[in-house]
Amino acid sequence: MKKLKSMTGEEEEDAAAAAADDDRPNNPFDALTEEIIHLILDRLGDDDPLAHKSFSLACKSFLSAESRHRRSLRPRCSDLLPLIPRRYPFISRLDLSLCPRVDDEALAALARSWSSTLRSVDLSRSRFFGHAGLSSLVANCAGLVEVDLSNATQLTDGAAKAIAEAKNLERLRMGRCKLITDMGVGCIAVGCRKLTLLCLKWCLRVSDLGVGLIAMKCADMRSLDLSYLPITEKSLQPVLKLRNLEELILEGCPGVHDDGLATLKESCPSLKVLNLSNCQNVSYVGLSSLTSEAQCLQQLILSYGSPVTADLGKSLHKFSGLQVVRLDACMVTCSGMKAMVNWSACLKELSLSKCVGVTDDCLSLLVQTQRELRKLDITCCRKITYASINSITSSCSSLCSLRMELCTLVSTDAYLLIGQRCQNLEELDLTDNDIDDEVLMSISRCSKLRILKLGICSKVTDDGLKHIGRHCLSLTELDLYRSMGITDAGIAEIALGCPALEMINMAYNENVTDAALISLSKCPRLKALEIRGCPYVSSIGLSAIARGCRRLTLLDIKKCYNINDNGMLSLAQFSPNLRQINLSYCSVTDVGLLALASINCLQIMTILHVAGLTQSGLAAALLACRCLMKVKLHMSFKSSFPESLISYIEARGCVFQWRDKVRQVEMDPKGWKLHMSKSPYGA
Repeated sequence: MKKLKSMTGEEEEDAAAAAADDDRPNNPFDALTEEIIHLILDRLGDDDPLAHKSFSLACKSFLSAESRHRRSLRPRCSDLLPLIPRRYPFISRLDLSLCPRVDDEALAALARSWSSTLRSVDLSRSRFFGHAGLSSLVANCAGLVEVDLSNATQLTDGAAKAIAEAKNLERLRMGRCKLITDMGVGCIAVGCRKLTLLCLKWCLRVSDLGVGLIAMKCADMRSLDLSYLPITEKSLQPVLKLRNLEELILEGCPGVHDDGLATLKESCPSLKVLNLSNCQNVSYVGLSSLTSEAQCLQQLILSYGSPVTADLGKSLHKFSGLQVVRLDACMVTCSGMKAMVNWSACLKELSLSKCVGVTDDCLSLLVQTQRELRKLDITCCRKITYASINSITSSCSSLCSLRMELCTLVSTDAYLLIGQRCQNLEELDLTDNDIDDEVLMSISRCSKLRILKLGICSKVTDDGLKHIGRHCLSLTELDLYRSMGITDAGIAEIALGCPALEMINMAYNENVTDAALISLSKCPRLKALEIRGCPYVSSIGLSAIARGCRRLTLLDIKKCYNINDNGMLSLAQFSPNLRQINLSYCSVTDVGLLALASINCLQIMTILHVAGLTQSGLAAALLACRCLMKVKLHMSFKSSFPESLISYIEARGCVFQWRDKVRQVEMDPKGWKLHMSKSPYGA
């Protein structure tokens, strides 16, 4: 009887549980098919890094669906690599550029996990792998079509031989693989016959022999970068026989000159892009030899090259399809530019940055015949005046990008014409020019403006910035470097009117305080913030930024003396995407630096003259920051750190940069330079 009662009790409990399940509301997501869920994931895109994460945390079924849907992956830390394949089983594109240490064992394990799906691998910023790891990668992933080995200075011909086994490889980048020789390149040429793109930039041991083998064996080549190689016309002869070649980059090749090019008997008819920048021994004679049959040429880059003469101008007339011409830093003659006036080509982009010799007369004549220009760069053309701007704005009303930094002879009234006539502008650089609030009011008519640079514009005030904030609602980048007339009120107008703002530079402005940062904290898309040399901002403002701008990836707070540990604690708590920071001269101690080291994404730090740090505190922070790729420290720490500590951190993939700078008292020691180095990780 007891047994019967027990069984009856269990049945009653089961019935009660079933009744409870029936009373629970149905999960509406359970009715969605995996196909519909994948369509939703396709629409999320990659703009918001938290979108996929939020989606996967909604419920277990979404977590599973997102894992199976993911095809592209960029791990934030090397330590996560062993765990990733379980979560994401179908990865086809793997970007390891945020993982400083990827050894042979790790690379082999990843290759085995995704052997049937992996098609593209980016190792451009990873170290410690060699030919063994690459052999495993190629052996396991037969479908591999793209590999980026740029900056792998440790690789030798053995690694090239391993890559040569990737028979289906189509795109290979080996920039700065300085130990690779003709023998390694020859192996790749024989093994990778399907190559369509090859970058050998700065592979200094590759000569005519290796390049010639590539040209003879890889008949489908479309893009070839031979920049800074010690090659001559001997290898260019077979290169120009490539019938599908569309892009040829010969930047900084000292062995390429007119006499050699004149002997060429071939010219590639399919060529669309030719880059001869920094080839000062190539004039119109050599150019004509290279392009005698290149009727399809669309882009021609001759920056930092020989003078632009009348002969060169005339030689361009045969390229009726040319759309982009860049002559940056070339000596331009008036006769050379006038020779381009009756040109039948319809240019979309013209770059004359730092060109000595550009005058009103020749520039005005040229733009009057190129009315379809979309991008124009006249940076540092110091001889042009109102006349040039008048011609540009009246002739090229479709301009979407105008760069004219340091055009010192252009009068204020000329800038008014930009807003009146070029209202399709998306990018405008007016750095270090004589502009005022009236100019900004005129420019505010350019409602599509996304990038605006107003650095070192001393006459610009909050009144002018107010017009930008109220009318240029699509603004994503604003540079106010050393524009001392701007205060918190102007920044507030920008923050209120431009919620899509992603980058702002307010460096070296004593009028900017925490109020400006609190205003900017309402811009949730902000990724890059430079407030170097703003002495009246403190941890209060920085904490507001950390809380409101969760996408922050790049931060420069050098010489913000009132930022202390409280600011670092806020960053550690609310800024998980922070990758680069400069906190030199700040009032941070060991506590703040250790908190900062807890950010998994942090890769680049500059820590100079931070008086509150101790040797042991700095060492502990460096050990805790496991994803660090580069750190800049004062030379005094090098002698005080144990050599074993430095070796251990370097073995994880971190590069030390030691500086012996004396503590600086003045606000802006380098004058007109924009100090913050742009990170490759900021987009």
